[in-house]
Amino acid sequence: MSSNELKSIVKSLKKIHKVLERAVPEKAPKPRLDGADGFVWHTEPYPHLAPVKHINRVDLGLLKGIDRNRDMVLENTRRFANGFPANNALLWGARGMGKSSLVKAAHATVNAEKDDDEKNLKLIEISREDIESLPILMNILREREECCILFCDDLSFDSGENAYKSLKAVLDGGIEGRPTNVLFYATSNRRHLMPRDMIENERSTSINPSESVQEKVSLSDRFGLWIGFHNCSQDDYLSMVNGYVVEYHIQIDADELRASALEWAMTRGSRSGRVAWQFIQDLAGQKGVVLG
Repeated sequence: MSSNELKSIVKSLKKIHKVLERAVPEKAPKPRLDGADGFVWHTEPYPHLAPVKHINRVDLGLLKGIDRNRDMVLENTRRFANGFPANNALLWGARGMGKSSLVKAAHATVNAEKDDDEKNLKLIEISREDIESLPILMNILREREECCILFCDDLSFDSGENAYKSLKAVLDGGIEGRPTNVLFYATSNRRHLMPRDMIENERSTSINPSESVQEKVSLSDRFGLWIGFHNCSQDDYLSMVNGYVVEYHIQIDADELRASALEWAMTRGSRSGRVAWQFIQDLAGQKGVVLG
């Protein structure tokens, strides 16, 4: 083999090496949980935690009509942050009644009670689509000293999905078990996280319908706390509206406020915390008041 042929082979091998280097997935950096209290879990382009400098939330005192639920979530979160036993929590029920807002507000309230910022409770959001990657995230957090709440908003599973099995194993059934420094909070419109027609279909098509249905609904049993949210009364709705008006110093006559708020709810066909906030955004825009 001539020297020119050898040089050509070496040159070709170098090109192949560069192509292979580009094909290798980027190495995930070592996760850090300092510098922020909130993070979002991403699986692309590699599994990593992205810090959130300013978490989108409202003050706990502005959440009206859910006093008992507020106290349960706050107490459970406080125990966990202080190193005591606490339960995974499923906040389920009516839309727009402050389920996710309560989780974020409780997180902020508990951290405000702490003297040492370095020991702040971390809130980590994971999307429903990434639930199957929970074991990876758990293994990352298992090595950390910080207490972390994993939060999945609007969690539910449709027919044919098997991701719920990953969640079941992580919450309770895995060999390693849930890390002591990790708690899981989820919100859902469904009490059992599964559509009713999926459960009914199991009853009618399975060889052993009772066992099959139990296997589906047992996911929600992994949550020690089931906290139900129901449609609010007119008084609760108006209390929410008034709370926002006071908080943001919106100047408006009481009778005008009541009439406008009720008309807004009527046009939306519902009363909820979300509808109250949407009304306040519209009212603040009319009055030239900046929210925030």
